[in-house]
Amino acid sequence: MILVTGGAGFIGSNFVLDWLARSDEPVLNLDALTYAGNRESLALLEEDPRHHFVHGDIVDRALLDRIFVENQPRAVVHLAAESHVDRSIHGPAAFVRTNVEGTFTLLEAARQHWSKLPAPQREAFRFLHVSTDEVYGSLLPREPPFSEARAYAPNSPYAASKAASDHLVRSWHHTFGLPVLTTNCSNNYGPLHFPEKLIPLMIVNALAAKALPVYGDGRQVRDWLYVKDHCAAIREVLERGRVGETYNVGGWNEKANLEIVHAVCALLDEMKPDARGSYRRLVTHVADRPGHDRRYAIDARKIERELGWRPAETFESGLRKTVRWYLDNRLWTERVQTGAYRDWLRANYDARARAPIG
Repeated sequence: MILVTGGAGFIGSNFVLDWLARSDEPVLNLDALTYAGNRESLALLEEDPRHHFVHGDIVDRALLDRIFVENQPRAVVHLAAESHVDRSIHGPAAFVRTNVEGTFTLLEAARQHWSKLPAPQREAFRFLHVSTDEVYGSLLPREPPFSEARAYAPNSPYAASKAASDHLVRSWHHTFGLPVLTTNCSNNYGPLHFPEKLIPLMIVNALAAKALPVYGDGRQVRDWLYVKDHCAAIREVLERGRVGETYNVGGWNEKANLEIVHAVCALLDEMKPDARGSYRRLVTHVADRPGHDRRYAIDARKIERELGWRPAETFESGLRKTVRWYLDNRLWTERVQTGAYRDWLRANYDARARAPIG
């Protein structure tokens, strides 16, 4: 059995679904079911005896100890995290609690479990920590992409909390010998993505004929990675990665935010045309995010060289699959847009729409 934390979130639910589609090895899925965790994303596994769901928080040490004792997982895939930069600006405390304190608590519980295993199982045990490219800071337009040797320079409370968690994971390996692996990924997109991030927000708002808010000039550049390609990379690192190493995972797809929004609009114009005109009419530039990093890009040559992983999807094929999924799963998106979600959108975007742009 493997233990997956955050397995009802966006990347987590895709990972659990893909894992059980490819393996009979059971998954114990631990998720706190915050705003971004959704049991409906796992509906296909409702009657699957290989999927064991536990509603709980990674800061709960007693719960973690019980999980390790009762289930004896051979590996941990740590995906649980607060991950939205805008939310970290509005309320950083939750990010420190989950990403820093939660990772510390999970590491300690895993270390206690690992230290008591018989030698063969102790040798085979792995703790895989999934992190972000945002820990590296921002790139200048002509700078080379982030390599694993890039110095950390986090610029948001979210990025700082993930950088702290990365350092904890590294130190638990070097100090205590815990067999860890770390991945730092670029911007993910795809099915089951909570509609506060750029691509799902644009799709959901466009279909509702609402404004498509673009921060500042929209020229912030990100490297885009289809979520199922990311899941494949995690599996490769878990099974064959070198203990103590970090692997950057990227899509080789640098795109400006405004280019992404226009691409979403073009696909919706094709797949779900609006009699009122192109969805691009809804694009609205709003005040930029404080401290907004200008460019991220991942150098993913190490994972290709050592493990043979490369993304299977181009950005165009992945985005088409993503838009199609949202068109085919309108009920899922309607159900996740609760009153709390609408309150968040108002808190984050209403003031931006009224603020000067520049």
